[in-house]
Amino acid sequence: MTNTTDSFIEEVTEEVRRDRLYRLLRRYGWIGIAAVLLLVGGAALTEWRRASERAAAEAAGDAIYAALAPEAAGERAAALAALGVTGPGSAPVAMLEAASLSEAGETERAAELYATLAADAGHPRVWRDLAALKRVLLLGRSLDPADRIAALDPLTTPGAPFRVLAQEQQAHAHLDAGARDTALGLLRPLLTDEEASLGLRLRVAQLMVALGEEAEG
Repeated sequence: MTNTTDSFIEEVTEEVRRDRLYRLLRRYGWIGIAAVLLLVGGAALTEWRRASERAAAEAAGDAIYAALAPEAAGERAAALAALGVTGPGSAPVAMLEAASLSEAGETERAAELYATLAADAGHPRVWRDLAALKRVLLLGRSLDPADRIAALDPLTTPGAPFRVLAQEQQAHAHLDAGARDTALGLLRPLLTDEEASLGLRLRVAQLMVALGEEAEG
């Protein structure tokens, strides 16, 4: 009799639990369904965005590749300008356009484009500093030595991506200004600077020897 009673009580208890579970599911089940839908929908949206960004990047790359196809530098510059690329990602295109203009002999336009890029805080520093350095190299001695030195000053700060190259060019500008000792003061540290490439060190050593100085690292 006891076993029968216990079995009956267990069945009733199980039914009560099942009934309570069904009521909870009817009341709150939509939350779980909504959560699943949100997860699935979010994953689908993320994948769609990635695919869209990938497709846009591929299209932009194809357009740039096509713009670089013409053999004539002037045509390449015009094709790159026609792309109308703007925003932070436009720096490489602007650099390519300026290089094409320079190759086509349009030095002033190329220098203006480099100057615009260098002054645009919306671009990463590496692109701005590279544009500023390229402008100085492009204009060379057509720029007053003082203007070259001033333009290169921000590029020689510690941690700047093209610090050693800018320092080398500053030394050349000081030499053009007749400031030999100042130039040597910039050149000597480059011989042992860990960021200086072997090619740069060799150029510095040759210049110092030409100036009648010993080039010892």
